[in-house]
Amino acid sequence: MGLIGILLGLALLIGFAYRGWSVLLLAPAAALVAALFAGEPLLAHWTQTFMTGTVGFVAQFFPIFLLGALFGKLMEDSGSVQSVARFMGERLGARRAILAVVLAGAMVTYGGVSLFVAFFVLVPMAQTLFRDANIPRRLIPAAIALGTSTFTMTALPGTPAVQNAIPMPFFGTTPFAAPGLGLIAAAIMLLFGLWWLARGEASARRSGVGYESAPVAIADQPATVAAGDPLVRERATVAGTFDPPEVHQGQVSPDLPPAFIAFLPLLVVVAVNLAMSFLVLPNLDLSYLAEDRWGPTSPSAVGGIWSVIVALLAAILTLLALNWKRLPRLRDTVDAGLNASVLPVISVACLVGFGTVVAAMPAFELVRDWVLGIEGGPLVSLAVSTNVLAALTGSASGGLTIALEALGPTYMQLAAELGIDPALMHRVAVIGAGTLDSLPHNGAVVTLLAVCGATHKESYLDIVMVAIVGATIALAAVIVLGTLFGSF
Repeated sequence: MGLIGILLGLALLIGFAYRGWSVLLLAPAAALVAALFAGEPLLAHWTQTFMTGTVGFVAQFFPIFLLGALFGKLMEDSGSVQSVARFMGERLGARRAILAVVLAGAMVTYGGVSLFVAFFVLVPMAQTLFRDANIPRRLIPAAIALGTSTFTMTALPGTPAVQNAIPMPFFGTTPFAAPGLGLIAAAIMLLFGLWWLARGEASARRSGVGYESAPVAIADQPATVAAGDPLVRERATVAGTFDPPEVHQGQVSPDLPPAFIAFLPLLVVVAVNLAMSFLVLPNLDLSYLAEDRWGPTSPSAVGGIWSVIVALLAAILTLLALNWKRLPRLRDTVDAGLNASVLPVISVACLVGFGTVVAAMPAFELVRDWVLGIEGGPLVSLAVSTNVLAALTGSASGGLTIALEALGPTYMQLAAELGIDPALMHRVAVIGAGTLDSLPHNGAVVTLLAVCGATHKESYLDIVMVAIVGATIALAAVIVLGTLFGSF
């Protein structure tokens, strides 16, 4: 009965979330269903187990959600994201429209700009370039997804994406875990995605299909409509770090900064993150963390998160110093950025709370034994578990955290026994979570299609190819190379 309760609770969570119900209600309700079938005390699991898992996630990762959303909003309202997009469009031009959109998305998201902020800025740029190049606009969502939601989210070493931060407390790693393997995975995702999109463009030209003649069921939809759509919002809040309605709060500067000023905060994120991870924190005396007042933690458990926090803070201060006069409604911009972080972090935390309750059920031992018994070893089972949970929840961060909350200590034990570098575990887990999370109900997919004014029927196959198939090939390559040569 306990296993039936877990499956039923998960089915309720997925089914109602897909219909737009808030995960704030669904997650505790699904957890209580699992506890009910197991004959466990309901209120105790709600207030003690569920809330402990929820609050634990918030305590660890809220600073990254908060600063990431604030940085993204400041980048948007200062005109910096628009300046980067315009720079790429002008340099590469309509002849390389797809590459321009992909690289613009990659630059801003690898530099720390929130996913949904990037969507609302990149879509108008992509529409202009694709129209000038006469490329079918059904390819716009896939081009943006490739640049923003694949290799810069899970593979590139040092990415400040929350998905890359989640494994750090579990494995004692840094944002630059397994950098060589990450670069190889990123190259595979990028090259495969560009090949697929180029193939689609060439096929359209042979068929005489252009931008306007491509069948589109929905006209170019105003971004304000997509941002305010309740269904889009509910799905988006478990897939990113930014609440879409806040995108249009504040005021975007009509005076765009020069390209080098726009790029500088993005470079600061990467440079400071690197310096903190390899130069500053390793040379600091952090022995005080062993004191009881700091709780059960260690330098390896918090170092990676501290690196990302300091990097985002440094980038925010740099951006403010360079663009002070371009932010006439600074208070409104800051309020919007801060407010945009709250619902996403609580929503993902509730998914984690559900996973905490499930992991506490006696029947979960059957699930754990099945996962660990998957042929291929710990790397394969870790990839499968993060993939499946990310697919079911529609959230890479939620699925990844649920998997590691339940199985992280077990994988660390296996890593020690089998001589597997935790950095390799980190990279496999992150790439795995960023693969099947792009199913049709994923919040990022739903939001992107809504902002582009496209439908699943028109554009989803291309998203599957660039965001799922390419990532799966990269994940397989990392597992094979990691098994043969270890972490590098």
